[in-house]
Amino acid sequence: MDKLIYLDNAATTAVHPEVYKSMKPYLEEFYGNPSSIYGFAAKSKKAVEDARHEVASFLGAKDNEIYFTGGGSESDNWALKATAFAFREKGKHIITSKIEHHAVLHTCEYLEKLGFEISYIDVDEDGVLKLEELKKAIRPDTILISVMFANNEIGTIQPIKEIGEIAKEHGILFHTDAVQAYGHMPIDVNELHIDMLSASGHKINGPKGIGIMYLRNGVKIGSFVHGGAQERNRRAGTHNVPGIVGFGKATELARKNMETRMAKEKELRDYLIDRILKEVPYTRLNGHRTQRLVNNANFSFQFIEGESLLIMLDQKGICGSSGSACTSGSLDPSHVLLAIGLPHEIAHGSLRLTLSEEITKEDLDYVIDAVKGIVERLRSMSPLYEDFIKGKNQ
Repeated sequence: MDKLIYLDNAATTAVHPEVYKSMKPYLEEFYGNPSSIYGFAAKSKKAVEDARHEVASFLGAKDNEIYFTGGGSESDNWALKATAFAFREKGKHIITSKIEHHAVLHTCEYLEKLGFEISYIDVDEDGVLKLEELKKAIRPDTILISVMFANNEIGTIQPIKEIGEIAKEHGILFHTDAVQAYGHMPIDVNELHIDMLSASGHKINGPKGIGIMYLRNGVKIGSFVHGGAQERNRRAGTHNVPGIVGFGKATELARKNMETRMAKEKELRDYLIDRILKEVPYTRLNGHRTQRLVNNANFSFQFIEGESLLIMLDQKGICGSSGSACTSGSLDPSHVLLAIGLPHEIAHGSLRLTLSEEITKEDLDYVIDAVKGIVERLRSMSPLYEDFIKGKNQ
């Protein structure tokens, strides 16, 4: 396989050369533990604080509101579990959506076993949270609303500001899983009334195994990882200095290049969507047509299995996904696609393609031609498609 076109950037991204370059000294030369008091560790400590400042600036937050974690899943777990335990005397009711990442959904299932009540709010056919249903779900004992910023599968961006305003009006804490949105669009936690936010380095050309939790000053929740006094006694464990430095550098690059990158990716995304919908019959776009991440395109092709499509695309050097990388081993259809109303047989035929700024129009032409050919071939072997065509021709 000589050709490789990587279109699974929602799963993970390549580490940017400048990010790798920024990390290298802290792997080889300045390897001191930033919690140590001797002078050799000072370089590491300053690097951690510089990265913290970069992240805080990007979010419109204060430096002391940023905590480094092991990734988005840890941050999601921290936000939900620590809030639940801290406020259980006030209430045991949490609100989330039906299309959250499993880091949130499985944490909610865990909390339900401990006696907490979870309301799972519906979304419309585009994957947008139903705000009226959210308002109706609020109770006197509601302690937290957790809704993702943008969906990892279908790319739909949620009305975060409106949700934040609703939460603030009712005195309820608001957490958002911004793993897919962070670094790909502007985010101001104060303007959006966000109390807690999760993000992960490897979605923005940073390293894996590093994430952040934004925790607004005054939100009194406990630690999730216990042990040492790192991160102002809020998250124990020796700092992953190279990872933190890489996260900071990736954030810096994302901030500097955001406007031009977003414009380029949006243009290519729309080109991809328009051609696929026009040239491949019996295909639908999943997610909101415009209110979506600029690099996300998610399609459902009738009469085929998404897994077969992915395997045949891989043989042509094209990396895509049928949804979340965290559920790629599951035979069940995507919970997100079912939540927007797709029947099982159509949800099974889904393809998620997520772009990067390195992708070209020529790359997409190759991908579109490959998709067209593969879908046509798979349908030619489908008895369901054959019966469908016969029925149309009668």
